[in-house]
Amino acid sequence: MSARRPIYLDNHATTRTDPRVVEAMLPYFTEVYGNAASISHRFGREAAEAVDHAREQIALAIGADAREIVFTSGATESNNLAIKGAAQAAAKRGNHIVTASTEHRAVLDPVRRMAREGWEITVLDSDEHGRISAEAVAGALTDRTVLVSIMAANNEVGTLNPITEIGRLCHDRGVLFHTDAAQAVGKIPIDVHRDGVDLLSLSAHKFYGPKGIGALYVRRRDPQVRLQPMLDGGGHERGFRSGTLAVPLIVAMGTAVELAVGAMDEESSRIRALRDRLHAAIAAQVPGIRLNGHPTDRLAGNLNLSFSDVDGEALMMAMRDVAVSSGSACSAADPEPSHVLRAIGLDDDLARSSLRFGLGRFTTEEEVDLAAEAVATAVDRLRGQAVAWSPLSG
Repeated sequence: MSARRPIYLDNHATTRTDPRVVEAMLPYFTEVYGNAASISHRFGREAAEAVDHAREQIALAIGADAREIVFTSGATESNNLAIKGAAQAAAKRGNHIVTASTEHRAVLDPVRRMAREGWEITVLDSDEHGRISAEAVAGALTDRTVLVSIMAANNEVGTLNPITEIGRLCHDRGVLFHTDAAQAVGKIPIDVHRDGVDLLSLSAHKFYGPKGIGALYVRRRDPQVRLQPMLDGGGHERGFRSGTLAVPLIVAMGTAVELAVGAMDEESSRIRALRDRLHAAIAAQVPGIRLNGHPTDRLAGNLNLSFSDVDGEALMMAMRDVAVSSGSACSAADPEPSHVLRAIGLDDDLARSSLRFGLGRFTTEEEVDLAAEAVATAVDRLRGQAVAWSPLSG
């Protein structure tokens, strides 16, 4: 495989920017380069119009109003603004936040900071597939709960959460509901009104847009969500997020989400078929594997597998021409096993033996077949070095 181009199967970490997205954004570097806040002249007005159009594209993708879209640098910033901002704005009503053990670190770390500052935090356990039920959320709510944050789709094992049920529950109880939808937008249908979502985080580089641009949906009515801003200076984005808008990136994000939603059904079907082909090919050649995450209610492009008696890091090193990961890209420097895999019941050894395959728009059938061969060859070699391994040990 070394003579071939490396195979990219890490689309949960980031996606390749679609060439159509690049084409759409390029003029906003050199031709329409005004500051979108400088609407006293044509240059600024043209930039502002481009931003408004992108805001409409993003709002349409999630069933929102364009005025409810706040631009950020990405989902991590959106999560921080949603959790800290909404909780602090509601501090007079309560001091309790509910989230889950399977959340991304961009949710868990802000919540832990809130705990150090005196907030009461409930971290729910998931089921064996990584799913958080509405019943579990209901059992955690108190009269002091101001915010629930549960992701739409898990970034490691691909499991989809029942956010519609959770959102309706939260609305019935008068509690704000935030969802980290970074992995979900453009891949599964999202409608903030149907789903009862008050705050939603998204990031362009997860749906074939550029890195460095994201958004936060902030409900304007029924209820009107108030946020304590984290950045002051200029009052941009309804006062929620000050700073000069990155017009080229915003244009790119709008284009990317429109393309993703427009092709969602067809693309999901194709990617799901490739994922199942990859799973079947690996299973046929490699004994002792385990599928992590929900067997059916999962992202089309996600395949998370544990390989008995094989170290995941060693496996990745043994097949350098296949780009995969052993967990969240944002936790790659953490020597501990994946907190998500441990949360769904895997012991440390099995968690360390896991790889996440992320298929996407540009993945081909040939790449899937080559990747399966590479996995089988590498596992066979590594297990051959481990005298204690037998096909029955998994």
